[in-house]
Amino acid sequence: MKVAELKAGEGKVDVVVTIKSKEEPRSMIKFGKELVLCNAVAEDDSGEIKLTLWNADATRVSKGDKVHITNGYVSEFQGERQLTAGKFGKIEVLEEAEE
Repeated sequence: MKVAELKAGEGKVDVVVTIKSKEEPRSMIKFGKELVLCNAVAEDDSGEIKLTLWNADATRVSKGDKVHITNGYVSEFQGERQLTAGKFGKIEVLEEAEE
């Protein structure tokens, strides 16, 4: 699957992307739990998409990493598509960025 093909509301997304940019992780309280989230931009040769990283993924994934997202979910926020691994998906780092 390619980034350009992803549609809002689509689940079970399986895509390999490179992290183009990444903001600093931040904490928030949701449902009484402290969660860590981080906004990033992911890309492949077809385009780019906003990527939301949660909890351990927010600190484990770095700019320049090539990652495989399985069972991801695409949502739409303020007219922009956003990809996340969500509760049921997984992000696997295939290649770490070279320093």
